Amino acid sequence: MGMRILLGRNGVNPDTTDQVGRTSLSRAAGYGHEGVVRILLERDDVDPNTADQDGRTLLSWAAVNGHEGVVMAVLEREDVNPDMADEFGQTPLS
Repeated sequence: MGMRILLGRNGVNPDTTDQVGRTSLSRAAGYGHEGVVRILLERDDVDPNTADQDGRTLLSWAAVNGHEGVVMAVLEREDVNPDMADEFGQTPLS
């Protein structure tokens, strides 16, 4: 509930990145917070293909950490590119 209230405030940008280029969505996916990922993915202004400084996307972070529910939630969005490779040439399927 708190996440929905926060995201409803004017001026809150869920695509803001931290010092290594990760968004709130990327962090939530990497830590397996499926509920937060689903809330963020409901927004039209969230880019699910944003990559961090190493080229890893939220799908990559969810996959590498074994968060199957998050991976499935991410793949439900039609605009997700599951073939984006990071700087090491690894895709989420790798």
